[in-house]
Amino acid sequence: MRLILLGPPGAGKGTQAQRLVQKYGIIQLSTGEMLRAAVAAQTPVGLQAKDIMASGALVPDEVVVAIISDRLDQPDMKNGFILDGFPRTVPQAAALDELLKRKHIKLDAVVELRVNESALLDRVESRVAEMRARGEEVRIDDTPEVLSKRLASYRSLTEPLIHYYSERRKLLTVDGMMTIEHVTREINRILSAIGAVEPKAAPAAAPAKRSAPVVRKAAKAAGKKKAAKTARKAAKKKAAKKAPKAGKSASRGSKKAFGTTGRKAASAAKARGTGKAKKAAKKAVRKTARKAAKKVTKKRAKR
Repeated sequence: MRLILLGPPGAGKGTQAQRLVQKYGIIQLSTGEMLRAAVAAQTPVGLQAKDIMASGALVPDEVVVAIISDRLDQPDMKNGFILDGFPRTVPQAAALDELLKRKHIKLDAVVELRVNESALLDRVESRVAEMRARGEEVRIDDTPEVLSKRLASYRSLTEPLIHYYSERRKLLTVDGMMTIEHVTREINRILSAIGAVEPKAAPAAAPAKRSAPVVRKAAKAAGKKKAAKTARKAAKKKAAKKAPKAGKSASRGSKKAFGTTGRKAASAAKARGTGKAKKAAKKAVRKTARKAAKKVTKKRAKR
């Protein structure tokens, strides 16, 4: 994932960049942090940039582009990066596009944090007052006076980037005046929507745990079905055996008639295996037995 965070000074780009770094394991390339580190280390580039940063002006493009170019060649850049604070101008954006093209690197998106400038000034004043109250040192470029100059520079130099990246279908805008948590969620949502990040797979154990009751119900239903099938088979066998046996005991003289009727009843019981067939078989047996008994009685009466 390769992103640019765009927005005026104090919009929260650094905070959101850190959250993306922790979530996706990518590298934050903050030109401001790199330059401040150079100033603290008193390097030649740091000494050159010190006065420029204190006045709120921009560091020369060639210095920033050279820093980024070297950084992109490092092994830890394989998972991606976030550029925070660069590009600041359309020429810088064009230089970055050329640099990425040379290195065969694709830029996924430019996330703009849109904020209200007067609210930003209020934020800085509150932050500076709190830092001074705690006895902390205030950064020379983090005062309301310097911020006012930087905001003016942003309006004239950096805002045109919104149109630049919008034309290239790279711009994604987020309301930076929301809470930090809301901004983070919105950034993650839109990155997932454009396919810049892949959704997290659900833990393997979770589906098994959720499906356990379903498995138990299915097993129970299968057991009941098997038991019902076994009961039907037993009823069929019992009906098939009982029908001819009852017919035989009713009358030996009507063996042929009964045998035919009994076999039909048994066959019906065996074919359907239902309570209805069994009842029909019993009824046929009783009917045949009565007929056979009447015939025997009539024969005896004639004798």
